[in-house]
Amino acid sequence: MDTLMIILQSAWASLPTLLLGARLTVGFALAAMVLGLPLGLVVALLRLYAPAWLRWLAALYVSFIRGTPLLVQIFVIYYGLPSFGLTLSPVAGGVLALTLNAAAYLSETIRAAVLSISRGQHEAAYSLGLNKLQTMQLIVLPQAARVALPSLGNSLIGLVKDTSLVSVITVVELLRSAQLVLARTFEPFGPYLAAALIYWAISSLLEVVQRRLEVRLSRGAT
Repeated sequence: MDTLMIILQSAWASLPTLLLGARLTVGFALAAMVLGLPLGLVVALLRLYAPAWLRWLAALYVSFIRGTPLLVQIFVIYYGLPSFGLTLSPVAGGVLALTLNAAAYLSETIRAAVLSISRGQHEAAYSLGLNKLQTMQLIVLPQAARVALPSLGNSLIGLVKDTSLVSVITVVELLRSAQLVLARTFEPFGPYLAAALIYWAISSLLEVVQRRLEVRLSRGAT
């Protein structure tokens, strides 16, 4: 019982520090999603409609990102780019790594969603006098967004957890905050338990938002 009380007291005492780190965790995830989504859209459209050499480059980018660990990508960007004269702060390096990683996965989600829209939708739009760009903007992408929403929500939740990896380049996000508390108190279970519960709370909140958006978009489709 005494051990349990010590753990609970340690977890409670670590909350102020952890909540500050959680703000940065959420900020990293949202920044990577906001920046990665348009980049992922561009990559997806390149793979679908661009000339062959651009399709090949887009596919190579997606293959490289999906085939290498995010941790390695963070190291390459933060420690490798200075060799070419580009030095980034830990925050900028972390956001860039998360954005490039997210964009590759989001592009696959978007590409699959666009492909799920039947060819008849395109032909019907053309018959109404819409060009390819108008068809994509007004017909295809709105329907594809509805299809892609669950996967996009899952990607954002995944980003929240992936932000823990930027702690290796000294970004004081949620996990790094827990490590700093541990270094001060020498009691590991409480801070890490509190960090896990905060990650869970953030992910649960995002799940609720995702479900509400799905319901709203499904009503709009009926």
